[in-house]
Amino acid sequence: MPFGMELETAVATTADDEEGRVGPRRGESILVVDDDPFIARLLEIELRAAGYDVRVANDGERALELARERCPELVLADVMMPNMDGFELTRRLRQDSRTASAAVIMLTARGLSADKLEGFAVGADDYIVKPFDTPELLARIRGALRRSREMRAQSPLTGLPGNVRIAEEIQARIEAGKTFAILYADLDHFKAYNDHYGFMRGDEVIRTTARLLQDVTFEIVGHDGFVGHVGGDDFVIVCDAALAPVLAERIIERFDACIGDLYDPADRARGYIEVEDRRGEVQRFPIATISIGIATTERRRFGHYAEAVAVATEMKAYTKRTCEGSSWAVDRRSS
Repeated sequence: MPFGMELETAVATTADDEEGRVGPRRGESILVVDDDPFIARLLEIELRAAGYDVRVANDGERALELARERCPELVLADVMMPNMDGFELTRRLRQDSRTASAAVIMLTARGLSADKLEGFAVGADDYIVKPFDTPELLARIRGALRRSREMRAQSPLTGLPGNVRIAEEIQARIEAGKTFAILYADLDHFKAYNDHYGFMRGDEVIRTTARLLQDVTFEIVGHDGFVGHVGGDDFVIVCDAALAPVLAERIIERFDACIGDLYDPADRARGYIEVEDRRGEVQRFPIATISIGIATTERRRFGHYAEAVAVATEMKAYTKRTCEGSSWAVDRRSS
C-alpha cells in the first residue's frame, strides 16, 4: 500500500442524547484508576451507561499493566493513590511509546493551582476537582477524546499513529539532523490469508502484528522508538540507526514464532493454505512471513520524509523479490 494514500478515518457511529450532544464513538475505551472501590465502581457504571468500553484498575501499577496490554483512548485517574499516585502514573504513560497516545484526565479532591500545574506538566490533558457532576465529567471526557483523535491521526484498526504522524515523526528527525533508520515492514501472503479465512481473522493478524512491533521496538529501542501503521499490512518503525539490524532480526524471530497460531491446526501442520484464484484454479500459499526494508541516515542524508520512505520501500520490495521466508535488507548506498 503506498505511503501517500489518504489517511484512514475511523468507521464509527455516534449517538445523540436528549440534549443533542454527540455520544462516544463505538469502541472508545476508558481506563478508570482509583483505589476507592466505591468511586471506581460508580465511575464504571456511569461511563458504561454513556456507551464507553470501561476497564478498572485499583492502583497505578495495575493501570500500567492494563494500558500496556491494550492502550485505552483515555485514562481517568485519581491523583491521591498509594504506592504510585496519579502524577507518576501519567508520567510513565507518557514515557512509554505503547501508551503515550492515551488522553489523561486527573481526578482530585484538591483544587490548588500548584497541583493542576504539576498535572499538566507531567502530561495530563485535563484536571477535574471533586465533587463533580456526571454531565460535566462526560463533557470533559468527550472533549479530551476529540482533541486526542485530532492530534493522533491514528489508524482505526490498530490504534497506532497513521500517515500524518508518521510523516511528522520522520520529518522532525530529518530537521533535527539525527542519525536514524526507517524500517518498512510488510506481510507476505496476507491477501491469501484474508481470502481464505475472511476479513475478521485478517484484522486480527494486523492487530497482532501491531502489538508485536510495539513490544519488540520498546524492548530493543525503548522510549525513543516510534511505530506507525501506514494501512493494510504495512507498518513503519523509526529508531536509532545502530539498532535497526537487531530490531529487524528480533521482529522476524518473534513474528515467525507466533504467526502459525493464527492458522487452523491442519493448515499450520502442512505449512500452507489453498485458495482459489479468479479462474477457479487452486493455489497454495505458505504461512505468512514478514519482509522489512531499512533506510538509514548513516551514509546518506534525506531532505524530505518521502525520500527516506521511498528508499525503505525499495529495500522492502528487494527483500521480497530475492529472499524466501521472513527477511530484511538495509540500504548501504551513500548520497
